[in-house]
Amino acid sequence: MTHPIININGGHAAPPTVLGQGPAHISTGGKIRAGIKVLTNKAAGQPKARELYQKGVAAGQSFDQIERAITEALPQLKTPLVPRNVAWFTVRGQDFPNPEIAQQILDAYAEDRGEGSRLYRFPVVFPSDHWRTVMPHELASWGASEKRFWSEYSSDGRVRHCMTHAPVPLDNTGRRTIRIFGGRKAMVREANGGLCDPENCVEYQQRQCNLSGRFLFFIPGIRSISAFELHTNSFYAMNAAIQKFETIGFLRGGRISGFLDRQRTTFFLTKKLMEVAHIDESGKAVRVPQWIIELEAPVDVTALLREREGEGDDAAIVQAQLATQVLEGTARTAAEPASAGDGALGVSALREGEPSLELLLAQAQARSIDPARYQAYADRRWGSGWKLNPHGRRRAWDELVERYRNDPQGYRDKIDSELAQSEGSDS
Repeated sequence: MTHPIININGGHAAPPTVLGQGPAHISTGGKIRAGIKVLTNKAAGQPKARELYQKGVAAGQSFDQIERAITEALPQLKTPLVPRNVAWFTVRGQDFPNPEIAQQILDAYAEDRGEGSRLYRFPVVFPSDHWRTVMPHELASWGASEKRFWSEYSSDGRVRHCMTHAPVPLDNTGRRTIRIFGGRKAMVREANGGLCDPENCVEYQQRQCNLSGRFLFFIPGIRSISAFELHTNSFYAMNAAIQKFETIGFLRGGRISGFLDRQRTTFFLTKKLMEVAHIDESGKAVRVPQWIIELEAPVDVTALLREREGEGDDAAIVQAQLATQVLEGTARTAAEPASAGDGALGVSALREGEPSLELLLAQAQARSIDPARYQAYADRRWGSGWKLNPHGRRRAWDELVERYRNDPQGYRDKIDSELAQSEGSDS
């Protein structure tokens, strides 16, 4: 999968280098895990397996390390550990380059709810305004040592392809491999016409290909130049998080990065016990309780709705109405005019909310920038909510009209470059 583009607090995509035109990616420096692993019934019957498991847990080893130790001592146990869904997150020193960080996280945010000191809930700050960057995800099938197949969208975002590693090329003698610069190349898989079609995919139907995603974030108070990651395979968790990201992005003019307000409010990651529906082997829908990762945003919505530089009460009411429409999934796009039934507080009534979207698009067209292309660029840069939020439109105005006042060609090149790099980053 291609690395996602990083625009941190309005930053620019990485310039081309000898390593290629590809954008930068968020480096990670440790994993927080969503659950635990326990001994299978067969392994639990072996005293040696129980001893190695208890010793590994007490020493803060990762479950991968514990499993390797058990299989080395007892080769007949091929898979001695199985995942178990629990209400807390697992933080182990061996999952971090600096094991002390794991203890710092536990010291800062762990709590005792009757089962010992556990990490049930902790604050997070995201480093990018694009939710696809801070929550990358894909359908992927793994072999013994590498990823065999994975999903990747076409440049227009309409077609999901199934990708695989291209064969290593040989020289003209046919006996020696060619030294590849930049790592192995990817190619569209031939099966299923190159499409990622789970219902017709052998690997997906045999549970060898699954949805995989991760959250990338920083934790306030924990010093690290690299982000931390939390993996999840839950469609419910990722789908709910997307809705939270889009809602907060709308309320903040397209921003989800950094603290959410002046009170330094953050997102929180926690777990919620939910009844999850799935189809069993007989084709029947059944519901089972599971602890699902939940992204919380305990922020004062009314504070976000008000323009930081001072808006009238009418403007706040208009934004509250638009926020309600977004949450209900019924919001008009900013380009659609307010109808007579919308009353006096339609979008066009934002007298203090200039510039309007129409004025922005007119300025873009005056600089020989296609309005539709400009909107696509702005949606990528600030999130789709920028159009409806006066603060978001002012940010766009400052860049379009003020910052690049004397360099319209440079701005057109910037738009072309960022759109070209962002195409294909969704997967």
